[in-house]
Amino acid sequence: MLKTRSQFIKDKAYIWRKEPTIHRIDYPTRLDRARALGYKAKQGIIVVRARVGRGGMRKQRPVSGRRPKHIGVTHIKQSESMKIVAQRRVAEKFVNLKVLGSYFLYQDGMYSWFEVILIDPNHPAISKDKEIRSKLNFN
Repeated sequence: MLKTRSQFIKDKAYIWRKEPTIHRIDYPTRLDRARALGYKAKQGIIVVRARVGRGGMRKQRPVSGRRPKHIGVTHIKQSESMKIVAQRRVAEKFVNLKVLGSYFLYQDGMYSWFEVILIDPNHPAISKDKEIRSKLNFN
């Protein structure tokens, strides 16, 4: 099993910073986690590494005067997790594919990386696979 903060992944992060935000890869970095989500090494299934920026959810201060208590700038929390943000961005880029699942890879001070598993529901290899069809509720 590959630990999330292993030296192998730390070394790889140096390369990942230079890659595009959404980058298709040949095989998963964490094969055990990918298989648990339903990944199989077959046509119609692809893996994408997504980079999401980290940071606070800071709101701009209103122009007109208010009580400091009612300005509403601090204590604003993010409504969805970074993992969901990564899945949504990947799904927007690969329109014809469906998200099977995703998992955390690594994070540093600026970015978080996730790998998203996508499947092509129209591919013959996928439409014949009963196990994958049941996960996506195909008929």
